[in-house]
Amino acid sequence: MEDLRAASFDFESFFSVHYSRAANIIARVVRDPSRAEDLAVEVFWRLWRSPKAQGELAAGWVYRTAVRQGLDELRRQARRSRFESLFSAGQRSPTPEQLHAVSRQQDQVRGVLTALDPGQAELLLLRASGFSYEELASALDFSPSSIGTLIIRAQKAFREEYVKRYGEP
Repeated sequence: MEDLRAASFDFESFFSVHYSRAANIIARVVRDPSRAEDLAVEVFWRLWRSPKAQGELAAGWVYRTAVRQGLDELRRQARRSRFESLFSAGQRSPTPEQLHAVSRQQDQVRGVLTALDPGQAELLLLRASGFSYEELASALDFSPSSIGTLIIRAQKAFREEYVKRYGEP
């Protein structure tokens, strides 16, 4: 049965329909469109290698995996930055991005997202990417009637973590 389902899965069509949205979701997280494209390709490579993920629920699987890839990339970047700062003399002059207040706030938001429960971070990122409640329920395998409550809880957890780290906005 599983082999039949995987055999009937039209990967090329699925890729054409869902690739750009997955790449955009990742780009919103990592702020690097070309890196996001690489990570999106990796998501689809994982889908190709996972026949169990192919089928009716493949879109949800792809979007969940895309968010997780983006969050994992943020964690890798944070580790890399920490290690690089240990080896640098600290004499780098600040870049315009670092001076820009919006950039700083975006970095803070990304830091808070990495500290949240992965399910809550996924929910907030997908919602911010324009997913409807129905799409969220399908992508994250939740009951459609619980999405509103879950979003409120995720937003509350985000606010609490943000205030704990950075104080009131």
